[in-house]
Amino acid sequence: MYIFLASVLVVAALSSCKGQHEKLCDVFPKDLNIEVGSSVELVCQTSCLNNGKIFWTLNSKNISESLSKTINATHTVLSLRNFTQSSAAVVCHSSYMDQIIGGVTISTYSKPENITCVLHYKEESNGVPDLFTCTWKHHVHSSQAINYTILHRFSDNSEIEICKSQVTNCTSTDDAAVSKMFFEFLTRIIVRAKTAAWEVESDTYIFKTLHILKINPPIWEERSPSSDHLLVKWNAHCSTDNCQCQVKYYKTSESNDKAPKYLNTSQSQFSATIKDMDSCINYSISVRCASGEGLWSNWNQKETVLTKLNESHIRLRLWRKVAKQRKNGKRKVHLMWKGIPSTCEEVLNYTVKQVPYKDNTTTGNFTLTSCGNSSCDVDVDQHTHRLYLTVSDNNTLLDEKFVYVPAAGETGLPEVCCIQTTNHEGVIQVSWNVSKKPISSYIIDWTYDGNEYYWKETTFTNATLFGLLDRRPYNITVTPLFNDSTGHRIDANQICSSMGVPEHIDVTIEEVQDKSVFVKWDTKSQYICSDVVNYIIFYEAQGLQHNITVDGNEDGVWLKDLNPNTQYKVKVEATGYNRTNMGKTMYFTTNKFDSSLIKTLSACGGFLVFLVLFLGLTCAIQWKKFNEIPVPNPRLSSVAKWLTQSHQKMEGFFQPVTDQIENEVVKDETQRERGAPVTPVCNGNETCNQKLTISDPSFSPIPENEPDERFSETSETRLLSSPEGSMVFSSSQSSPYRSQTSVVPLLPRVEKPSKSQLGKKQEKTTQKTLYVSLNMFEQSDVR
Repeated sequence: MYIFLASVLVVAALSSCKGQHEKLCDVFPKDLNIEVGSSVELVCQTSCLNNGKIFWTLNSKNISESLSKTINATHTVLSLRNFTQSSAAVVCHSSYMDQIIGGVTISTYSKPENITCVLHYKEESNGVPDLFTCTWKHHVHSSQAINYTILHRFSDNSEIEICKSQVTNCTSTDDAAVSKMFFEFLTRIIVRAKTAAWEVESDTYIFKTLHILKINPPIWEERSPSSDHLLVKWNAHCSTDNCQCQVKYYKTSESNDKAPKYLNTSQSQFSATIKDMDSCINYSISVRCASGEGLWSNWNQKETVLTKLNESHIRLRLWRKVAKQRKNGKRKVHLMWKGIPSTCEEVLNYTVKQVPYKDNTTTGNFTLTSCGNSSCDVDVDQHTHRLYLTVSDNNTLLDEKFVYVPAAGETGLPEVCCIQTTNHEGVIQVSWNVSKKPISSYIIDWTYDGNEYYWKETTFTNATLFGLLDRRPYNITVTPLFNDSTGHRIDANQICSSMGVPEHIDVTIEEVQDKSVFVKWDTKSQYICSDVVNYIIFYEAQGLQHNITVDGNEDGVWLKDLNPNTQYKVKVEATGYNRTNMGKTMYFTTNKFDSSLIKTLSACGGFLVFLVLFLGLTCAIQWKKFNEIPVPNPRLSSVAKWLTQSHQKMEGFFQPVTDQIENEVVKDETQRERGAPVTPVCNGNETCNQKLTISDPSFSPIPENEPDERFSETSETRLLSSPEGSMVFSSSQSSPYRSQTSVVPLLPRVEKPSKSQLGKKQEKTTQKTLYVSLNMFEQSDVR
């Protein structure tokens, strides 16, 4: 250590001498690579500092001051013992202003260890080994490439290189070097590791040469299965007096469940007889051998052998399922049996013998039926029967069993009750109450399709059914057994082995509104045993995700409080007891406005349009009626003689109308030409009827006794209603008013005469008054 320290100080002194006026601060030596577990000393030169205390850190953690020693005012030495870290940064500090003086990185390396070597052969080679292979472990954390060299050191300490590699194994194919090592009693191996920065050698590993010899795997010669054993033979690459072998065998179907079995053979045999094997089972077999005390060879090629049926292994068990009695009185019995594997290659004969059963004796004739390997159907009548199953091989009886079939409607047999079933993750638990009568065991049978049955026997009042198909409905039956007979069976309610969510979820979007939407879904599954505990509806818009959970019985839900005119994506997840399934993502966009508002506005708009149309149509009709009101036409007027009062009395059916004013004008064309005044005459306080009296002296009154034929000669006479009574109108060929203008002549105001004056006047004169009735409305049927 002192030599190393002196060398470090010399280096530091030389570094300081390079510049006499330069003051240095640094740590020496730089970038160290040391072997794991070795010691190292570092020097911190502080020539550039006058103040402060020196301290060290290792990977930013302070190092104990006891490991640091001050040599002089400018040099401090750090001693690290048994350094095991793969890489570390050591830094020298000054307490004055917490300055970093310098630092160094220390990396470690280790020796190669755990070296194993083997002398072996090329394929199908014997005699002197051809190959030499060594492997080792090397714990190193270096980014540099490492070159490995395997050295063989002879008894005289001379060395030869066997092979080189850059990985932790190496194989030599040098026949001369390998042959030389083979004839050595001991083999001494050293592994050297070298990089650009460091070099290290492993410890010397010594092997006995024959102990590291490994022969090639044996070669199969024969594999002969028989009914009670399996014989295997092979050839090994070693002498019979100095060779040992081992046989490994296991069931092919159980290679990952159970450990294989091994059978060691004697040195003089290259064969083995295996007896503890099941019938009609595929076994995987392989063999390996070793020469003397050498290494085991590799296992030879694995072979699969199917064993034969061993008669001593036959344990025939028989059961049946009895169907309901048909109209012809027959019952179908489905027979099932176990105990003989279906994989057996032997051709076996299965025969069912049907024997009527009376008083525990077999009497009468019986019927034989040939069957398949595992089941058979036979018909029996309503009576009690025993069905015997016989298994034979080349007329050699292997086994025989029978099963009891009770009579139809037979009573007094043992029975069980209160059967219960539960399921959990593909396993069904069955339990029932014990029978009140003594029983020996119970048979549980189950099926999911009614064609293939599974069954087992138990002495307990419960059973667990394994190996069931997923999501299948099973029918389970329990039947008690006593002596050689069977009791009444009890059927459990159908139960599913497991439940699952439907595979397909079809989502539809309905009734989209501005702030809500109705999401509907429909599920489809290929399995009957499908159930949903709840549905989770996920909907998202603008990066915000929401969800709502509903019961599994629902098939739709309203999503509310949505944003108007926004695109959403929605998906429905069905959740079961232990499974989930997600439907396809759907997209929809909410309405910009409330649809109910749009409907209301549409209804109001439609009503307003209808109202406008209705009012327009009404106005049009009224306007048309108004335009169709006829205007008086003087051309259509007529002249008639005013009837006398006595004549009015005779016409009793004409009643004067006091409230209706009839415009009647008495006019004469000659009088009009003279300009004679026309004075209206009104009777007392009654409303004036606008009757005009002609006062022209030239117009002579018509005598009272003048016959009416005067008017009828030139005109057509008819009676008209008037306020005074009846009138007779005469329509002449030419109207005297055709030249009448629209100007109404001014009439002088005449004072109304009193009643007395009127009476006197009527006494003095018998003048007749002539009235003109203006019936001037154009009509299509004017008469």
